[in-house]
Amino acid sequence: MLYYLFTYLDKAFDFPGAGVFQYITFRAMGAIVFSLLIASIFGKRIILLLQNLQIGESIRDLGLQGQMQKKGTPTMGGFIILASLMIPVLLFAKLDNVYIVLLIIATLWTCSIGFADDYIKVFKKDKEGLKGRFKIIGQVGLGLIVGLTLYFNDYVKIRVYEKGKIASAVGEIQKYTDVHSLTTTVPFFKNNEIDYQIFGSFLPESLAWLPYVLVVIFIITAVSNGANITDGIDGLAAGTSAIIGITLAVFAYLSGNKVFAQYLNLMMIPNSGEVVIFCAAFVGACIGFLWYNAYPAQVFMGDTGSLMLGSVIAVLALALRKELLIPVMCGIFLIENLSVIMQVSYFKYQRRRKGLEFAQQNRLFLMSPLHHHYQKKGYHEAKIVTRFWIIGIVLAVACLVTLKLR
Repeated sequence: MLYYLFTYLDKAFDFPGAGVFQYITFRAMGAIVFSLLIASIFGKRIILLLQNLQIGESIRDLGLQGQMQKKGTPTMGGFIILASLMIPVLLFAKLDNVYIVLLIIATLWTCSIGFADDYIKVFKKDKEGLKGRFKIIGQVGLGLIVGLTLYFNDYVKIRVYEKGKIASAVGEIQKYTDVHSLTTTVPFFKNNEIDYQIFGSFLPESLAWLPYVLVVIFIITAVSNGANITDGIDGLAAGTSAIIGITLAVFAYLSGNKVFAQYLNLMMIPNSGEVVIFCAAFVGACIGFLWYNAYPAQVFMGDTGSLMLGSVIAVLALALRKELLIPVMCGIFLIENLSVIMQVSYFKYQRRRKGLEFAQQNRLFLMSPLHHHYQKKGYHEAKIVTRFWIIGIVLAVACLVTLKLR
């Protein structure tokens, strides 16, 4: 909104200083500052409101060190993230940008699913929360919206140069065309673009969109659930998401800037630079929430926040054509997901092979997800979280290395 206001003031009245709102970097800095301010000013008030409403986390005794001390800690803290994210985005971003619109829809959509889950757990006293099938239906619905929009919307384009490359070497003057395409980036390879449309070429024209949309649904569902599983100890999901958000902000800025895209031989994605503002607000919201969620947590984000974080990260990666980097970039989410799958699969295998008692006494991990395994081994929460953050930073650096290492 401020962008449109100051653009009008600049054009109509030549208002001093109004022109700075044309710069993505200025608006991104404004977004992250506002996000941090909103979290710090209103976060405590939201926590007090949740406490007054007696919205506390119902905790099962799993035998983890210090676990029962957290009983009664307010949940639904995802509303702090939601407010800290949405207000700066509405103030500083161009709201007619298709990527921003999709990200806003993804935020509100999965926040609503998470809220429904938390509401059932807290007010209906049902520890299972929202049935898993309803969560999946909601995530599939979001995947359909995102996938179909990216597939059919002509606003979603890449820049193709005369030689047919996505970018050109520095110093070359080439004509270019912005074309609607589903081309994505394959990391660690030269000439590393692949077009999803080749997977739909064997289908009738009316169904050519199906393979791409199925990929989008899978990515959104997997990353969203991965973030949800990771949110098991204080600060882990919020800190990891902030690291991923910074990585995506770098990709968004470089992919949307003609000079840097040409220099680094990147896929140039017109209008994707606006995503930097969303990434900045996202990082600010995660860090602002971390102020209250760091050990010992004053508030838990609940599914209201965790499902939202994962879906936003997935949509950001899809919009920036970096979805094939998700296994590296979201490596923490991946190993947490895999630890649960491996634990369940191994238990079922041993039960079938040697019986229930043997399977219960010989589990693959002491407990899943993986962070609980280390808690069972006696590691302090803060040490586990810090080490997972370090791994997340290393993975983020590995993703940024793909800009040059191919």
